[in-house]
Amino acid sequence: MNGDYIIGGVFSIHNNMHTVANNYTTAPESPRCSGRIDPREVRFARALIFAIEEINTNTELLPDVRLGYQIHDSCASVPVAVHAAFQLTNGQDPVFHGGDNCSQSGVVMAVVGESGSTPSISISRIIGSFNIPQVSHYATCACLSDKKQYPTFFRTIPSDQFQADALAKLVKHFGWTWIGAVRSDSDYGNNGMAAFLEVALREGICVEYSEAFYRTNPRSKIQRIADVIRRSTATVVVAFAAIGEMKILLEELARDPSPPRQWIGSEAWFTDTDMLSFTFCAGAIGVAIQQSVIPGFRNFLLDLSPSDIAASTVLTEFWEDAFNCTLSKSTQKRMCNGKEDLKTLESPYTETSQLRITNMVYKAVYAIAHAIQNTRLQNTNFTFDKPIRLEAEEVFTQLKKVNFSQNGYHVSFDANGDPVAFYELVNWQKNERGAIEPVTVGYYDASLPEGQKFRIDRNITWVEGGLEVPVSVCSASCLPGTRKVLQKGKPICCYDCIPCPEGEISNITDSPDCFPCPREFWPNAKKDVCLPKPVEFLSFDEVLGIILEVFSISGACLAIITAVIFFHHRTTPIVRANNSELSFLLLFSLTLCFLCSLTFIGAPSEWSCMLRHTVFGITFVLCISCVLGKTIVVLMAFKATLPGNNVMKWFGAPQQRMTVVSFTFIQVIICIVWLVVSPPFPVKNLTTYKEKIILECALGSAVGFWAVLGYIGLLAVFCFVLAVLARKLPDNFNEAKMITFSMLIFCAVWITFIPAYISSPGKFTVAVEIFAILASSFGLILCIFAPKCFIILLKPEKNTKKYLMNKKFDHRAFRWMMTMVFAVEEINNNSSLLPGVKLGYHILDSCDNVHSSLQALFSLLSFPESVASDKQILEMKNTMNLTYEKGLGAKGLKSDDGAQTLLTTQDETPRCMSGSPIPAVIGLASSSPTRAVAQVLGCFNIPLLSRRNVTGIQWVASEAWVTASLLTFPNFHSLLEGTLGFSFPGVSIPGLKEFLLSVRPSPKPGMEFINMFWEEQFGCQLKFDRNVTNENKADAMDYIFSLDSKNISAVTKNSSFKRASIEHINAATNPTCTGSEDLSLTSSSYTDVSQVRISYNVYKAVFAIAHALHTLLNCNSAGRNEGVCDKYREFTSGQLLYHLRKGNFTNQFQERVYFDTNGEPVPLYDIINWQKDNKGKIRFVKVGGYDGSAPLGQQLRINDSIIVWTGGQSQVPVSQCSTPCPPGSRQARRPGKPQCCFDCLPCADGEISNQTGSTECIKCPESYWSDNDKVKCVAGVEEFLSFSETMGIILVVLTLLGVILTIIITVIFHRFRATPIVKANNSEISFLLLLSLKLCFLCSLVFIGQPSVWTCMLRQAAFGISFVICLSCLLVKTVVVLLAFRANIPSSGGLKLFGPSQQRTMIFCTTTPQICLCVGWLLGAPPFPIRNPAYQASYGKIVLECKEPWPLGFYLLLSYIGLLAFVCLLLAFLGRKLPDTFNEAKLITFSMLIFWAVWICFIPAYVSSPGKFSVAVEIFAILASSFGLLLCIFVPKCYIILLHPERNIRKGVCKTT
Repeated sequence: MNGDYIIGGVFSIHNNMHTVANNYTTAPESPRCSGRIDPREVRFARALIFAIEEINTNTELLPDVRLGYQIHDSCASVPVAVHAAFQLTNGQDPVFHGGDNCSQSGVVMAVVGESGSTPSISISRIIGSFNIPQVSHYATCACLSDKKQYPTFFRTIPSDQFQADALAKLVKHFGWTWIGAVRSDSDYGNNGMAAFLEVALREGICVEYSEAFYRTNPRSKIQRIADVIRRSTATVVVAFAAIGEMKILLEELARDPSPPRQWIGSEAWFTDTDMLSFTFCAGAIGVAIQQSVIPGFRNFLLDLSPSDIAASTVLTEFWEDAFNCTLSKSTQKRMCNGKEDLKTLESPYTETSQLRITNMVYKAVYAIAHAIQNTRLQNTNFTFDKPIRLEAEEVFTQLKKVNFSQNGYHVSFDANGDPVAFYELVNWQKNERGAIEPVTVGYYDASLPEGQKFRIDRNITWVEGGLEVPVSVCSASCLPGTRKVLQKGKPICCYDCIPCPEGEISNITDSPDCFPCPREFWPNAKKDVCLPKPVEFLSFDEVLGIILEVFSISGACLAIITAVIFFHHRTTPIVRANNSELSFLLLFSLTLCFLCSLTFIGAPSEWSCMLRHTVFGITFVLCISCVLGKTIVVLMAFKATLPGNNVMKWFGAPQQRMTVVSFTFIQVIICIVWLVVSPPFPVKNLTTYKEKIILECALGSAVGFWAVLGYIGLLAVFCFVLAVLARKLPDNFNEAKMITFSMLIFCAVWITFIPAYISSPGKFTVAVEIFAILASSFGLILCIFAPKCFIILLKPEKNTKKYLMNKKFDHRAFRWMMTMVFAVEEINNNSSLLPGVKLGYHILDSCDNVHSSLQALFSLLSFPESVASDKQILEMKNTMNLTYEKGLGAKGLKSDDGAQTLLTTQDETPRCMSGSPIPAVIGLASSSPTRAVAQVLGCFNIPLLSRRNVTGIQWVASEAWVTASLLTFPNFHSLLEGTLGFSFPGVSIPGLKEFLLSVRPSPKPGMEFINMFWEEQFGCQLKFDRNVTNENKADAMDYIFSLDSKNISAVTKNSSFKRASIEHINAATNPTCTGSEDLSLTSSSYTDVSQVRISYNVYKAVFAIAHALHTLLNCNSAGRNEGVCDKYREFTSGQLLYHLRKGNFTNQFQERVYFDTNGEPVPLYDIINWQKDNKGKIRFVKVGGYDGSAPLGQQLRINDSIIVWTGGQSQVPVSQCSTPCPPGSRQARRPGKPQCCFDCLPCADGEISNQTGSTECIKCPESYWSDNDKVKCVAGVEEFLSFSETMGIILVVLTLLGVILTIIITVIFHRFRATPIVKANNSEISFLLLLSLKLCFLCSLVFIGQPSVWTCMLRQAAFGISFVICLSCLLVKTVVVLLAFRANIPSSGGLKLFGPSQQRTMIFCTTTPQICLCVGWLLGAPPFPIRNPAYQASYGKIVLECKEPWPLGFYLLLSYIGLLAFVCLLLAFLGRKLPDTFNEAKLITFSMLIFWAVWICFIPAYVSSPGKFSVAVEIFAILASSFGLLLCIFVPKCYIILLHPERNIRKGVCKTT
């Protein structure tokens, strides 16, 4: 329409541009549009006309001026849009004007359009050169805001930059951080999505995929994008696309609906009514241009007259398309009858309920009109007489400044030509009819402040009608207490939630970092808040503290109770003997030790920290000082037993007190220095535990602390060493042994304490120290005082001086001594043996140990008053090689006190000391299977055996105890009945019993032995009317007996029983003896003289000496002194020894007494058997004898028939350590046992023994083997893998099954050789591969059967060649697959260079090296059959097998197969991702994996398998790999050929994805 000023309009009325094939022979046609008309764009064009006509009728805006318009159709195509721009620039005026400006009459003032961004860009570039302004109603690309490129471009619709910002804030508002994105592949889509992604990245939103497409793209691309949406994990999809692209995409998705997706739409398509038909998009939400109302516009749209329609080809085409009729004559469509009514038409053209973009056209026209008016006002000084000529540049200038409102909608432009951005938020909701309709639920206003721009004021319906906001996140939000850690290779929204490290928190959701708490704070369990750290110390009210308190107080009470007990019994021997003053001081210090542990409990303070270790150190040193003083007292007391040793004078009570004070004072000094220089102080320990604060005492000076502990340790070690040295003092008195144990516990506790103290954290450090204090204190009090309290309270009979002095009186030894006295007196009364001579005697107590014996010896060799020192005795023992002694004896008259002193000195000399063997004998008899035990036991040691359950033992006794009546008590009957032993001949000495019974006690000096015997015998206390000082009462004396003619006298020696620590006993606990008691009424070994044996030996010894003196003194000489011995004759001991050796006489019992050259008498023994009589008493029955003077073989005489054995049995008991080994086994001596103790081990395989008790097994000859009983050798059995055994049959069946399966597959492939799947996989190579597989199966048969020369040569060669052919075929097939797909690359000619002939050549070339290797191997060192006896030792069989003289050939053969398999696997792996339907490389990959797995397992199995099993392993490897190749490569193809023939077509084979 013409007018004073022309406004241009460009709309995409048609969808497509008409394409013309130019032949370059004629001028090309002008571009034109084709396709269907877009009613929506027609409405936009009609809105431009409506606005212009409304302005033309407006008296206020541009009065007296008529606006015209030119509307062009761009059909959304850039070429047509460019053509329209040139038309608008040049006009249609056919008249050419001269001058500078040409064709000015047709220049438009401004252009409205285009609808798309891309065409708008093209138009703006053209008309911008002429300064013609362009106002677009629908071009939203943010790129058009660039005024450098598009200076004259304006728009009434907001820029996509604002839309992108709105969409990103919308996504962020609902918490969607994981989205998908699709866009139009145009300036609108690409630039809009780029702006959205930029904002989304800032908002922390991640995009799983971003796909671009255009409506003209092939369907395959649209399908691919649809599949991406279906497979994605993002449930939210943002679509920044034009209507055309979205419609195509949604149609594709409708064919195969994807999982529910929440769509987010841009304004370009979201309010289009055509899009509402896609119901699966219900719940979508997007932005839209604000709805508006244009008064009168609907009537204008519907008021189309026939003339208007006929005048416009566009309206004509729209009318015909809308009503499906024609206005021109046509045979295909009905004629329009003129009754068509637009009011009944449902079309986007008539849809005016939601005018959005239409209003943008309306506002664009009014903006141009206001610019023209402002330009006219400026040029005419506000007068409107007539139209004036205006330049487009002037309109462009005024257009920048427009600012008005129309119908309530504000219109203005910013510096970039953009309006104020305002969007409605629209939600697709289903109405009552089930149809989707857009509902406004909020808005976005960019003019508002940040934070107020976005608002939702209505409920939103989400995807699938849900009311809950759908979740679309790559990773769930990280809760407080965790932090985000990005997943490697994933967007920032994909992360793992890692708990905050110790000591750190995060108090917001999705925190990227955790921050540490302050030093004295610690996170809670959720790690979302910092809380003050709990303060910890060992308190009085916690469980651990209460336990330690109870033990501490219990220990203190125990020490106090012990002190009370000791004080109450302070006069008793056990208290006084152990230095009561030190004991009470020790108990006091232990009480302090227990109580000092309480200072470690509770909150540390300055005073408690200083008090803890100092009190502990001082009290413990006081305690150990007391223990040390007691140990020194014990040692010094026993050292004082040496003659002339007055050491106890130098270590009396004052010195003991000074020792304790001195040792304690040193510790006090250390503690004072420590407290003065650097005392302990309380600190808060924040390092040991991160989650709590430890209140503890810092040491201040670690040197001071360790000095305190070190000093305690030094004293403890010193005390321990001294206690060890004194541990073997007499048991009943010895306190050193208990101190040793207590010091062991003490040292063990504190040695363990050091690492535990250093490594224990927090309050447990204090607990460890308290535990060490309590444990060591309890160790001291229990070890030292508990045994004494036990005796004081429960065993008061042991709390006597006698028990403490450990006096044991041997009645038999006393009888022996008295027998000697009797013999001497009998000789003196005999006038014929030593007439004129009286014998005397000097008797000493040896205490049954070497030390006292040597001491007595020195006394006898010198004079009675001198006693040999311990050092002299020790030197004498070393000189005489007396290196094995019994430290404690049982035959002395009194206990061995001197032996203790000797043992103490002996520790410094490397000599062998032994205690009593009785416990060891008991152990041997209890654990050994020995049935007869021959031991030499002392009489007083034997009763110890009755304390253990030892029965069923056949005892063989020595003369020392075989006739001991002490052992015939009933409690020994079950143990000793049947004992057999040797005894000296027993006699009855006339007058001896009367002499023994005549002994009486006396207060005279020298009668102490008899008095002691009397008190022991009658259990009473002798009291004589004589004064005895306390000092004499406190000392127990040894005596030396002298004899005159009438009585026994004694000379007192230095006491060996003196005990410095044993004090005076005021009261005796036994009854008083009168001295007139009758010995004949008692029964003891002293009075039993019915069959004296040892006493008889003493008797004979005295007479032997008397007879030697008789000869030496010439008692038989005649002459002046006839009948009288020459008692004045001097002689030496050597002369007496000479005559003693020559002595030979017959005594009154008709026994001949003489000595051999060794000083030995004739060995005469009675063999005694212990038997029960009718009364159940033990009788000593003589069952034989032994005469050493009889000829050899006649010395032993024994009557077996009258012997009663152990347990009353009549059969001789069996006593063997081990029973003899039967044939088939050998003896193996037990380590550390005698040679009679052995195990019977079966002979090894291949060895035999055919004798009982054999010590060795004999190996069978070669080719022979031992039988099952290992008693004889039998011929070996030959073995090989035969066709008739089960394993061979199974392998043959599997071989034939593989061959048959291969033949069947070959037949199938040949039958369907013309089908695509056979041809596509290189049928020639496939048939060759099947042939080689048949050979692989068949070659396994040559491994079965007895090896021969030919089968040995054929085995590995056939196997190696057939497998190489097979692998060569697979290699070629893999290369063909790779080159076939390489051929798809332009200019690639791979397959031309690798045709069938080249494939055959490659197979030949790869097979030839294996053939050459096999030929060389067979010619050079071929395998041959052998009989291998190597497995005979393990299996008892001779294996027939093929020997490979050149193993390298076999391994080269395998290596070449492995090389080909590796190359084939590598190539197949590279080609595994080629299209599945065609790809054979994937199947080859699987087959090669199976092949490699089989043969890698084969090598160790083959090497380790014995005999025929190695052959079976190789056959199994051949069959397994062959089956793997056959099944992986050919079975899938046979499956398609037979069961799915519809896929065996060229289309199916060549299908790609």
